[in-house]
Amino acid sequence: MPQLEVRPQPSSFWTYASPILALLVTVVIGVLLFAALGKDPVKGLQVFFWEPIKSPYALSELMVKATPLLIIALGLAVCFRSNVWNIGAEGQFVMGAVAAGGVALLAGKTTGPWIIPVILAAGVLGGMVWAGITALLRDRFNANEILVSLMLVYVADMVLNYLVFGPWKDPAGYNFPQTKTFEVVTQIPRLMQGSRVNIGILLALAGVAGLWLYLFRTYAGFTQEVSGLAPAAARYAGFSSRRALWVALLVSGGAAGLAGALEVAGPIGQLTPYVPAGYGFAAIIVAFVGRLHPVGIVFSALLMSMFYIGGELAQSRLGLPKSLTGVFQGLLLFNLLACDTLIAYRFKFPKSLLTSISASFKGGR
Repeated sequence: MPQLEVRPQPSSFWTYASPILALLVTVVIGVLLFAALGKDPVKGLQVFFWEPIKSPYALSELMVKATPLLIIALGLAVCFRSNVWNIGAEGQFVMGAVAAGGVALLAGKTTGPWIIPVILAAGVLGGMVWAGITALLRDRFNANEILVSLMLVYVADMVLNYLVFGPWKDPAGYNFPQTKTFEVVTQIPRLMQGSRVNIGILLALAGVAGLWLYLFRTYAGFTQEVSGLAPAAARYAGFSSRRALWVALLVSGGAAGLAGALEVAGPIGQLTPYVPAGYGFAAIIVAFVGRLHPVGIVFSALLMSMFYIGGELAQSRLGLPKSLTGVFQGLLLFNLLACDTLIAYRFKFPKSLLTSISASFKGGR
């Protein structure tokens, strides 16, 4: 049987071009999928890739969807570059939303302009505390951070449901599981009239610049990456792998919590059971498609937000299930991993197999 062996020198060009190749393969599979479902493939591609950008309003909605994905993926990039696998950003997103929503409900109308920074800070703190549980269990008991962070997602969902079905439920909400709509003064300011784009997009872009400086222009960023990827070398150099663990998880948790605060005090405007929108899981794909680079993550966040909007449009215009969004996300990740595998490895065929194939070919002639 053929075996995989490491390539002596992987192509640097294909290393960076593989996300584009993965996207093209995903589009081809998408065309076949639309045809198999009895839909016009051209119309399907138009809904997914043209409708989300064809008008100023569509572009503004694209930015609304991209903002939480970008913020969460930036935090996850710090984690993954440090060889720390935080898979529970969705739970940290939810707890950031819960903390921010609690402050907004407590503040009410009697507040000032300082309330928005407090709400955002509460979201960051909520996400950091939730990620800190994972960091503590990994640090003290060597618990697997993948399992712990993932299981905490379900705990966060239960906390949210308890609050919106119980003590925080709006008594005038016709028995719907939701809180009161936040007062205008506690909602994130919008950047322009007629759109839902708010200051979150500015914070996300500031995060891109800040992460680039941290990773590539600071000694702390260098030690963070080395401590995670090469713990033995880091200890020899005097770097702390424990510090790298805590920084990675707290930064990623804080970023996810900030995204949750921006979402619940922005486009949603209240706490509901539907706050978990899958952004925390989708941001994992965003981070890897962006090659864990701040600039690459910007483009992959826009692409992933197109999938979200395209899935909603496909549901309303083509009669396709909304779960098609998840199918495209999964295809993109699978194709990216397949491309990366073939870039790093090559097939090696046993000589006996090659000899038999050659003999069969000659015999056939």
